Amino acid sequence: MVLITICGWLFAGAACAVDGGGKDSSTAGTVKSPVFNVLQYGAVGDDKTDNTEAFSACLKAVIAAGGGKMVLPDGVYRGRITIPPVSKPLPSWITIEIIGESEPATVWGTVGAFPLQQNGTIIKSLPTPGAAVISASPSPNSVFGAFSAVYVVLRNLDVRTCDNPDRDGIDLRHALQCKLENVFINTGVYNVQASKPTRDTKGLITPSCNNAALTILRNVAFTGYHTGIVVNEHTDGDNIILGSNINGLEFAFAHHASRFGRVCAQRCTHAIAVTGKHGFSIEQLDIEIAGPGQTDSNNKWQTTEFDINDPKNLGIADINYWVVEGNVGVVEKFTRNGSASIQARRIGSAPAGNK
Repeated sequence: MVLITICGWLFAGAACAVDGGGKDSSTAGTVKSPVFNVLQYGAVGDDKTDNTEAFSACLKAVIAAGGGKMVLPDGVYRGRITIPPVSKPLPSWITIEIIGESEPATVWGTVGAFPLQQNGTIIKSLPTPGAAVISASPSPNSVFGAFSAVYVVLRNLDVRTCDNPDRDGIDLRHALQCKLENVFINTGVYNVQASKPTRDTKGLITPSCNNAALTILRNVAFTGYHTGIVVNEHTDGDNIILGSNINGLEFAFAHHASRFGRVCAQRCTHAIAVTGKHGFSIEQLDIEIAGPGQTDSNNKWQTTEFDINDPKNLGIADINYWVVEGNVGVVEKFTRNGSASIQARRIGSAPAGNK
């Protein structure tokens, strides 16, 4: 309740009791994490202003305070959020939370033409190619590799690029750890209307292998990208939406296994793609493939080619799946390319083995 009250004051624009370092002094001894409002650093959510410098100034203050919460009131913020490197001395890892005011409405589906909402906290890419909308920079003085000693938490954000995106949505490959909750990463259009992604862009790149990587995903959606999520190691996800991506989940090389609860993949060319040796499990892979009369010349690419695309047989996995075809209903179709070591079982049936 204390955190909600503090954020409420910040979002309302009232005079919150914050000292020079950004720490709340009205509840001394209760709230330990500094809270920073991007508006106080010059950000404007008017869908016009380039807020890149304001975001950087706010993050600089968060890091100087040893970590904390960067909060964004509702609005449409143009610009990029680049988390600067956090280096030695270790083990002084810090937590950086980037938090929007409202949980986004995840507009996605398999039919129709619906506009995306303009409500909530929206971070929108600039109209030029470049780095991801949100990214963590590599650290030149890291204790190993180029990984920055930061745990990134993203919550209640709508992250937008453009149709046939020219940049990644969120790139956290150089962060040590991350958690995403209530985040919608999209290309600014309803996924059914999305053009084929011809650039190798990703909705999310998780912390890379060999860096104490940990990724936690809860209630996140990815639409319109070449790849929805690049899954590196130590990834745990639940309630994942993948709408109209060429690859929904792409499993890259990992030493440690990943686990997913419910994953909903709809109108993806490949629901699951495997590009590196990776052990994983999916407790419920819910798939909807485009049915008769549901595609046109613009979105024919959203026709499913393979539910699992693992041509080099690099995946070692257990999957429980369910498939629905649009305008038809529940079907027993399930298509695979390779995947010799992936055990796939239709819910309610015996294991399918390697068939």
